[in-house]
This record gives sequence, C-alpha cells and structure tokens, in this order.
Amino acid sequence: MFVHFSIEHIGLSLEPLIGAIAYENVALLKPSDQAPASSSVLAKIIPNYLDNKAIKVIEGDYTVGDKLLQQKWDKIFFTGSPKVAQIVMGAAAKHLNPVTLELGGKCPAIIDSLSSSWDKKIAMRRILSGKFGSCAGQACSGIDYILVDNIFVNELVKLIKLGIPKMLGENPKESHSISRIVIKNQFLRLKNLLDEPMVKKSIIYG
Repeated sequence: MFVHFSIEHIGLSLEPLIGAIAYENVALLKPSDQAPASSSVLAKIIPNYLDNKAIKVIEGDYTVGDKLLQQKWDKIFFTGSPKVAQIVMGAAAKHLNPVTLELGGKCPAIIDSLSSSWDKKIAMRRILSGKFGSCAGQACSGIDYILVDNIFVNELVKLIKLGIPKMLGENPKESHSISRIVIKNQFLRLKNLLDEPMVKKSIIYG
C-alpha cells in the first residue's frame, strides 16, 4: 500500500496508515515536501515505533512521488488537490492500481436561526472555531462560507466582528492561537485574492 499526502496534517497521514496496519498490510508513506517539518517528524518517529520492514516513510519532492507512482501497488491512497489527483490517477491507470482519493471540497456553515441569545453565542463560537481553529482554515474541514437567511446577516456579521478579538486578541498578527500560512505560493495566492477590488470592498474585518 502506497500512501501519499499533500495535506500536511500528521493526523491525516496516520489515519489511513492505521487502517493499513489493522488489515496486516505493509505500507509506504510519502509525506508532501510542502511541509518538511511535519514530514521529518514522521520519518523520525515512525521507525522507532513500527516495524521498519513493514512500514516505510520516504521523503522528497514531486520527483520522488513520480518515481513511486511508476511502481505497481496493491492500493494507493491520496489526499490533496484535484490537479495532483489527476496525475496520480493517470499514473495508477497504467498498472490498474486501485486508488482512493480524498480531495476535500468547500465546507459551509449553515445558520438557520439567531433568534435567541443562545443561538447567537453558539453560532459565533462554532463559526470562529470552525474557521480559525482548523489550521487557520487550511484544513479541509475549515469553514469556507456561511449560508444564512437574509434577516440574520447583519446580526451575524456583528457577532463575528465582536468574536474575533475575543478569540485572537486585538492584534491577531501577534496571536499564538492561530496558524500561519507558511507556503509562499499559498500566501501570495491569498494576498492576490484580498487585493482584488470586489474582495477589498467586501471585507468586514481586518
């Protein structure tokens, strides 16, 4: 079994590995080179606790992944972007390798009522923790957008604006409770998005 990840959450790397071990499979884990610190931790820790003959961790950039995909595997499990998934599927098809893809997607928060103080409190807390608590929104479970009735929009915006300083402090840049964007290309992508005129005039906080 060959497990390759583009999402740098150690838990996401270990979960399918646990399944492979439970069914008495050997496995190879290839963490993404986009998060070298996490990759290094896995490469150092796993051999200390698991049978190195059965479980291997290989580090490297996309060229290493390409070479691994040239091999025949009993199963490939990939988590990452649709773009890379197409490469994985294309390579796997040559050997008829079975593939499981976990590509994430858009994650909404749905608010059906803000009629009571309890509704307001719970909605605000869950939205903020769902967004900023998921690796600053970088995890696939991070909230991307909110679906709410028009009659509650203004109230919800007000609640979120009040809740952010409570969660992250008056200066979120100095907060130790929020993850940072550490990949330069992703940082520039988000910066360019924020610089778009339509987005600029829609920002309600920050």
